[in-house]
Amino acid sequence: MSDASLRAMGWAQSFPISGGVREGRQWARRHLDSLGWTREAPETVDAVLLTVSELITNAHRHAHSSAQLVLTWDSRCLHVSVHDSGEGAPVPRTPDATSTGGRGLALIDAVSDDWTAHSTRHGKTVTACFTLPDTAPRHHRSEDD
Repeated sequence: MSDASLRAMGWAQSFPISGGVREGRQWARRHLDSLGWTREAPETVDAVLLTVSELITNAHRHAHSSAQLVLTWDSRCLHVSVHDSGEGAPVPRTPDATSTGGRGLALIDAVSDDWTAHSTRHGKTVTACFTLPDTAPRHHRSEDD
C-alpha cells in the first residue's frame, strides 16, 4: 500500500470529572455516526461506547483526572484512546463475585479487537482498536505481554 492510499481522520476532546462520562459517550456516538458505523455496525458502536465509558470512568475514579479522549480512524481500525494524569499503567483485576467494580479492563479486552496501555511522562494512555466486522482477527495485548 502506498502512503497516498492511507486516509485517516480523528477527533479529540477533554472530559472533566463532573459529567464527563455521559458527555463522552454522546460525543463519541456523534463521530461514529459521521463514519456511518451506527448504521453499518451497531454492535461495534455499542462496544466502542462501552469502552469510552469504562476508560473515562477509570480516568475520573482512579486517576482523579480529566480524561482526554481521542478517536482516530485510519481506514482499518478505530483507535479509542483515553489519556489521564494518573501514574503507572492500569492493571487488570479479578474482582470477586460481590464486587461492584474492577471489571473495566476485562470488558475492554472482551469487546475490542486489540488494546494497549502505556505510561507517559505525564500520566498514562489506554488505547483500544475496533475494526468493522469481518475485517480482522481478534487478539489482545498489554504492554506487559
